[in-house]
Amino acid sequence: MSDLKEAWMALEEHWKIKPAAEKISGDQAYNFLRWTLGSFFRILLRMKIRGVKNVPKKGATILAANHLSHVDPILVILASRRKTHYLAKDGHFRNFALATFMRATGQIETNRETGGGEALSNAATVLHSNRALGIFPEGTRSKREEAPFLLQGKTGIARLAASYPDVPVVPIGLQGTRDFMRPSKHKFPRFWRRVEVAFGKPLTWWQWLEKKVELEELQGLAHKDGHEVKSVLSGYYREFTDEFMERIRGQGAP
Repeated sequence: MSDLKEAWMALEEHWKIKPAAEKISGDQAYNFLRWTLGSFFRILLRMKIRGVKNVPKKGATILAANHLSHVDPILVILASRRKTHYLAKDGHFRNFALATFMRATGQIETNRETGGGEALSNAATVLHSNRALGIFPEGTRSKREEAPFLLQGKTGIARLAASYPDVPVVPIGLQGTRDFMRPSKHKFPRFWRRVEVAFGKPLTWWQWLEKKVELEELQGLAHKDGHEVKSVLSGYYREFTDEFMERIRGQGAP
């Protein structure tokens, strides 16, 4: 282990996100639905996929994309060909049929009123289980009426990357999904509309840290109080997030 990694690990109490106790489930139903719905979508969908070789075929992975439509998670799953677990707001679990579908496919209910801690713990469970986690760093679907649609990223993506520094984070640019199925305007997908899913080269927290942070700075944090450490780490998280959002933009996110 390098000196930089040792210095980072010495700060573990300040950055480690503990996984929730919930078990990731839904494999059998997930496989069935992915095969049936996936085949249906692939037949009808005009989807161009770029860079899928950048998606690890197995192991813990974070798939991070821009967010313009309710269908974005489905398109990422279809294009990446990974079993991907998304955090979904609790409103999607109030309808019995929809809730059954969400749970059967391993999607995770998150109550926004309890704050971001629960969501991050649930997300950590996915990574701890060596699964693929799908997230939208913007934190919500962009409702801007004109381009650029990409919002500032929330730092949750950086906190997860920092807590699992070996896990690759893949930037994904989605184009055309807003016209494919625009919320509050289109009741059904418009399959004649072309969509594009582009996967960029993955980035790990270790790779970012080695380029952006000096060893002496990290080692010095071990002698500071908790508030000072938290302040410095918050700066790291913001810088990582901003850089990663530019990577998403670089993959064509409008």
